[in-house]
Amino acid sequence: MRMEELRAFLVVAETASFQKAAQVCGVSQPTVSRQVQALEADLGVQLFHRAAQAKLTLAGETFLSHARKIWQEWQAAGLALRELHQGKQQELCVAAIHSVVAYVLPQFLPRLCARFPQMQLRVTALGSDRALKVLKDGLVDVAVVMDNPNLIGHSEFLSYPLYEEGVGILMAEGHPLQAYPVVPWELLAQYPQVVFKDGYGMRRLVEKGFARYGLSLSVALELNAPEAFVGVIRQTQMVALLPERLLQEALRVPGLTSRPLADGDEWRRKVVAVTSKDRLDLPPIAYFYELLRNCPSQVD
Repeated sequence: MRMEELRAFLVVAETASFQKAAQVCGVSQPTVSRQVQALEADLGVQLFHRAAQAKLTLAGETFLSHARKIWQEWQAAGLALRELHQGKQQELCVAAIHSVVAYVLPQFLPRLCARFPQMQLRVTALGSDRALKVLKDGLVDVAVVMDNPNLIGHSEFLSYPLYEEGVGILMAEGHPLQAYPVVPWELLAQYPQVVFKDGYGMRRLVEKGFARYGLSLSVALELNAPEAFVGVIRQTQMVALLPERLLQEALRVPGLTSRPLADGDEWRRKVVAVTSKDRLDLPPIAYFYELLRNCPSQVD
């Protein structure tokens, strides 16, 4: 069944005339007749009595209400798609790592909301793995995560590099490691570590670093909220490897300090924005990416 056949049927039923239906549809009367005949052939029933007036058969009466619903749904679907590509989507869903939600997105989200006032913006803080999972499942439109080619490498996705930042050691003031201007990995490994839970990009980066130097990672505590690191480390001998943005925020709290890590230039985390190719054509997401590109997100 083709939509033009369905429309021809509905207009003939409304006007009770093949000739008038042809005028409404902007085609010739033989064309309307062929469209209705094709629909009848598909359905296996006769829809009209052919007489002075086109009167619906019993089968035509039965089909009419269903045809109207199908046509209305088709019209609604077309309108929804047009509005989608005009930037009138109802919501934009973003999943991002915690530091991006806290310190990067607030720099420009008000401009996004002002550009698309009818759109509801939904932002969720998740670890990198989980953020990419909900993107793949179609539950969000954009994921802002730590770069991981093994997870992002998917033919339908596009990733855009946003920024990268170094990693340092957060510790309590007076901690023995504070005596070292630069902390070797061998010394770092002697202290219990506070780490992000599995599924977080920083967890993988920490594990990769310890493995690189053949050292054992002594995990004392797993957390999934950056702010929780502050209270734990301030009161214990535990330490944590954290990205610079989170370190800067943590050091606002009295009683904490940080030290750079040996070979620190090799251990930088890269943050990327990921979306699907088809979504990037939508105005709100295209504008979101434009704002990200122009956002001063580098750590000073």
